[in-house]
Amino acid sequence: METGLTRRGFIRLSASAAAGVYFSGLFKIVSAAEPQPSFTFAYISDTHLYARSPEHRFIRNFERAIDDANSLEPQPDFILFGGDLAQLGQKEELELGKEILSRLKAKTYMMVGEHDWYLDMGEKWRELFGKDRYSFDHKGIHFVVLNSVIEEDFWTARKMSPMERMKTVAGLDNSVQGRFMVGEEQRAWLKDDLAKVKKDTPLIVFSHSPLYKYYRPWNFWTEDADEVQAILTPYEKVTVIHGHTHQVLTNRIKNITFHGMLSTAWPWPYAPEGLPQYTQQMDRADPFNRFDACGWGTADLLKIGQVDKKYYLWDRNPMTITYERVASGVIPQPPDNFHSGASY
Repeated sequence: METGLTRRGFIRLSASAAAGVYFSGLFKIVSAAEPQPSFTFAYISDTHLYARSPEHRFIRNFERAIDDANSLEPQPDFILFGGDLAQLGQKEELELGKEILSRLKAKTYMMVGEHDWYLDMGEKWRELFGKDRYSFDHKGIHFVVLNSVIEEDFWTARKMSPMERMKTVAGLDNSVQGRFMVGEEQRAWLKDDLAKVKKDTPLIVFSHSPLYKYYRPWNFWTEDADEVQAILTPYEKVTVIHGHTHQVLTNRIKNITFHGMLSTAWPWPYAPEGLPQYTQQMDRADPFNRFDACGWGTADLLKIGQVDKKYYLWDRNPMTITYERVASGVIPQPPDNFHSGASY
């Protein structure tokens, strides 16, 4: 057991358990046949930085996530930033985000979100971080990073300024903007990229918006998700990890498992309708606790090519979602008095 407990501490906890005390998420029974991690990567997403005082809470939250990730032992093989580094895509916000990210010990890969993009259509982002779509291979896994927040032009005909365009996209509840897409050009790029990959090679795809149709009014949605899924389904082991929704989300469609990332800025409520069947929910956020339902996470890449996810929810116990439970379709519903933190 990798709990960091002393022998005396273990005996004390064992006695407590015998007395009927439950410690959520502390122990996990591991069978001899359970797949072991090949490596681990971490993720941080949706920081929504404003270029304000260094005491702004979004900045402090981001710095807390950096400190948490740097304290991991052993260090993850890499860290993926999942998009929406900035709030309004301003150069000061993006530059501040890059400076804070530079404090990470582990190698960092970047993904773009709509809040980073629509002020200057990604010009500053590309200057600081490079391509908005790319792929790489690591220890037998093929990773793909997509720009899934492409929209059709709604701004030119309306003669919007860059900031008007940015604020329109940042406002999820409006009838002006369109729906996010991966887009025809990028889908063609994805096909070409995957043409070199064997069908039994595990795939991990990072997107900002979910690559399924979750809740359209909030743009928790990718319009061409079905077409992207069709490109991915011929591969035997596919995991998609997305940001944008600021929620614990686990969903499975055919052979693709989807996991939503946490935000370090603020939690988002669950959609009032349309929740996918196998979504794993956390309980509702406490509006009087600024850290509740915020955090970051890690992914254990198992030797079988699948992923176990752990969410490090600040002010709560970690939540672990194992691949075996998701694949079997058995995602237990929490009891009425449940507080996020159990291992599944």
